[in-house]
Amino acid sequence: MIAIVDYGMGNLQSVQNGFARMGYSTLVTNKIMDIRKANGIILPGVGAFSQAVQNLNEGGLGEAVKVQARQGVPLLGICLGLQLLLDKSQEGTGQKGEGLGLFPGEVVKFQGKLKIPHMGWNRLMLCREDPLFCGIENRDYFYFVHSYYAVPKNQQSVLGSVMYGTEFGAVLKEEPYIYGVQFHPEKSSDSGLKILDNFGKIVSRS
Repeated sequence: MIAIVDYGMGNLQSVQNGFARMGYSTLVTNKIMDIRKANGIILPGVGAFSQAVQNLNEGGLGEAVKVQARQGVPLLGICLGLQLLLDKSQEGTGQKGEGLGLFPGEVVKFQGKLKIPHMGWNRLMLCREDPLFCGIENRDYFYFVHSYYAVPKNQQSVLGSVMYGTEFGAVLKEEPYIYGVQFHPEKSSDSGLKILDNFGKIVSRS
C-alpha cells in the first residue's frame, strides 16, 4: 500500500488520481499507523513551508515519515513535499532544523529579476541514471509552480536539474529510496505519470 500523507496542505486528489491512472492503489491518510504500515509514502504539498512543518509536527506525521524513510521505505516528496525533506527554509520565521532533515541542506528563494513564482513547463536535465527515470528522456518537460528551491549540501543527491535564472536540483535522492521532485508529476502529462509509475515499481521491488 502506498500512503499519501494528508497534513492539510497537499494536492491530494490529483496525486491519487495520477497513481490510479498508472494502476496503483493509494490511501490518503493522516494516521501514523497507516504510515508505519505503508510500503511506500508520498509527501505532497502546496503552500507555505512553516505552516506545513507545524501541521506535520502537531500530528506526529513528520516523525513517522522520517523514521520509515530511514528504515528503507520508499518516499517521494512532491513540490513543497520535497522542500520539507531538507533541514530548513528561508520561507517563514521557523527555527533552524525545522524540516525533516532527510536531505542535509536548505531551501532558498529565487533572486534577481525573475518572475516569481517559477510557474510553467521546464526541461529537466538528467544528471545520472536512476530507476525513477526509466522511460524518461533527458530534457523532457515537467510542470513547476514554486518560489523557493532546494540547495542540498551533497551535490551527489541531485539526480536532475532545471535552469531558471540559476541551475537548481529539481530531483533529489538519498539512498536507499528517499526521493524528492520539485515539479508536479501529477500535472506533467505522460512524463509525469511515468515518474509516478516508476516510483510505484520501486515500491513493489523494495
